[in-house]
Amino acid sequence: MTVEIEARVAELVKPYAGKRSELIQALHRVQSELGHIPKAAQAVVAEALGVPPSQVTGVVSFYHFFRTAPAGQHTVRLCLGTACHVRGAERVLKAIQEELGVGLGATSADGMFTVEGVRCLGACGLAPVMMVDDEVYGRLDPKRVKRILREVGKDGG
Repeated sequence: MTVEIEARVAELVKPYAGKRSELIQALHRVQSELGHIPKAAQAVVAEALGVPPSQVTGVVSFYHFFRTAPAGQHTVRLCLGTACHVRGAERVLKAIQEELGVGLGATSADGMFTVEGVRCLGACGLAPVMMVDDEVYGRLDPKRVKRILREVGKDGG
């Protein structure tokens, strides 16, 4: 991380200086600005708030909404809830892994896709379901999943 980014992080967390109880808010602010919270930024946050670096790392790794690496240009959210599980979410996940070369919680090597597992997308009647960015896709099978991902990837970022 560059000195400029470290300075930017220090500026972002200045309102939280010495306020240990504001750790999560400070981390949200950093991620909102940078898109993720790299290790060096975590150290800056720890110093500014007066908490051990291990505490910051623990919070970042505990909550699924914090990222330590940049997200892809597109986010694939696969429903892992009961209806989707029963109707083939595992086959959908396998197709995603085959097409993108990554599984849950990872970003493809080309930086195009980040894959996340979610508990419910609110479209149980269409199970199995995934979202790519803001678009919901239901009644999925492996061939359709691969076709959708190729289309989205072809359209670029």
